[in-house]
Amino acid sequence: MSTRRPAAALALAVGLVVIAGGTAGLLLTRHSTPAMRPAAAGVAALPAPTGPIVAPPQSAAPKPVASPVSLTIPLIGVQTHLITLGLTTTGELQVPSSFSVAGWYTGSPRPGAIGSSIIVGHIDSHSGPGVFYRLPDLAAGDKIYVKRADGTLVEFRVTSVRTYLKDRFPTQDVYGAVPDAELRLITCGGAFDPGTGHYLSNIVVYATEVS
Repeated sequence: MSTRRPAAALALAVGLVVIAGGTAGLLLTRHSTPAMRPAAAGVAALPAPTGPIVAPPQSAAPKPVASPVSLTIPLIGVQTHLITLGLTTTGELQVPSSFSVAGWYTGSPRPGAIGSSIIVGHIDSHSGPGVFYRLPDLAAGDKIYVKRADGTLVEFRVTSVRTYLKDRFPTQDVYGAVPDAELRLITCGGAFDPGTGHYLSNIVVYATEVS
């Protein structure tokens, strides 16, 4: 475990992932661990991204990559297989039905392909920590690995970790087209509203392929 952050550092307790459109947010800072709040019950769907989430076609077609099957983040002890997520019948982005696994949104590029690949997951539940419980511990330079169905392993390096109020979520920055292979890990965070049973912010980890 790295010595540059407390072993039990938790910047923000998270229940379930809910993405909303909006604008800029603040860089996530590390601070003392708050008392863990109960997670919101149930699983909510995510609003689907608007606009393109892959880069414009290039003169030479990029080599296709296999679909992702697992996610590993050594620093925070994440080792999970990846389920596939699509859209609900109402046009919303699905979220994992289990708190113990993460899911890749199939409407985004496969990890290692050009564009912003989207993986979402929960951090906690009524029964305890979820798959992304320590996601806020990540910082620039940390490594993320995605294994693909053909056995290949693609390595990403974290460039930033940010938190956004849900009503100011920067949809274009998170989902928007980029010229290289990037990864977004998304969950909820911020203050917990006991009246609604929801958290007020989202945490987004930005990473770029280095393999």
